[in-house]
Amino acid sequence: MEKENIGLYFGSFNPIHYGHLILANYIVENTILDKVCFVVSPQNPLKDKNILLDDKTRLDLVNLAIEDNALFFASDVEFALPKPSYTINTLKYLTKEHSDKNYSLIMGQDNLENFHRWKDYQEILDNYNIYVYPREKAEYQPLQNHKHIHLLSPPLINISSSYIRSLIKEGKDIRYLLPDKVREKILCLSLYK
Repeated sequence: MEKENIGLYFGSFNPIHYGHLILANYIVENTILDKVCFVVSPQNPLKDKNILLDDKTRLDLVNLAIEDNALFFASDVEFALPKPSYTINTLKYLTKEHSDKNYSLIMGQDNLENFHRWKDYQEILDNYNIYVYPREKAEYQPLQNHKHIHLLSPPLINISSSYIRSLIKEGKDIRYLLPDKVREKILCLSLYK
């Protein structure tokens, strides 16, 4: 039986927005990846809790945003893994637990600049494909030529979660930046105020 190809899209998704969803959709439509898994990163105890919503709320918002797309799913796998969360540990865990799947990373081009500082980055490069999407102001990196690095050309959607949070604080309209269900839950629970 052929293995299912899963792209792991790590992020805080604080909150998830159309930029994330457009990129994920582009990836399943234009690569060999069958599905995209939104891996919600756990809250860093050293970061301001007023900025980052708790883990479960962010996971719930991701699930709301993707519930009508069978090619997307969310994961809380890193919530239970030892902290700090290292990508290599998550990859090894998932590969061992789900031997019927091939896992790949999805990351922004800006992450390639410091990729050589990631824990066991060479092991990631040797064993996993990495799908890299462009980021504004990211510069060429020699790693881009590696056989496991695949450069993508999705539309550049310059929406950020921090921009959405600032609009919410200012009481401005966010309706065209994220799915309605996510917006309604954020407003209903008075999140990011």
